[in-house]
Amino acid sequence: MFTEIRDITAVNKKEILSLRIADNQQDFIESTVQCLAEAETDTRFIPVGLYREDIAVGFAMYGAFPYKNNTQRIWLDRYFIDERYQHQGLGKYFLQQLIKYLVANFSCQKIYLSVYDNNIVAIQLYEKFGFVFNGELDENGEKVMLLEVHAHDNH
Repeated sequence: MFTEIRDITAVNKKEILSLRIADNQQDFIESTVQCLAEAETDTRFIPVGLYREDIAVGFAMYGAFPYKNNTQRIWLDRYFIDERYQHQGLGKYFLQQLIKYLVANFSCQKIYLSVYDNNIVAIQLYEKFGFVFNGELDENGEKVMLLEVHAHDNH
């Protein structure tokens, strides 16, 4: 399976904007339209398209955000697989790729994300990869999850 994580450019923006989540997931995550608008106003956000065999099948947005004491946190801020491609193992597959990608890009030891506590499917996926709740809430009231990345981890 040839897959890649691609930056979003004028060339592929339209296909990224056509990605959508299932209706029963709408409350859990912003649309790609909202995400790309947010990334334009806040350049810390880096949106990417998730591709399988040259077809856009998902979306993610990540970034490095300042934290206390001049440190920073690496956030996997948005992540979804298009509803047409769900239930094919791509959620697990690309989460693994994104973790490797963030570790390679930032040499980070921790990756943060936030999730609504009623988003059971996402929580179960993240827990399978070692994310745990750290007791914090983000500014939207979502629960923060943290992955401690170790050099020997190979999910």
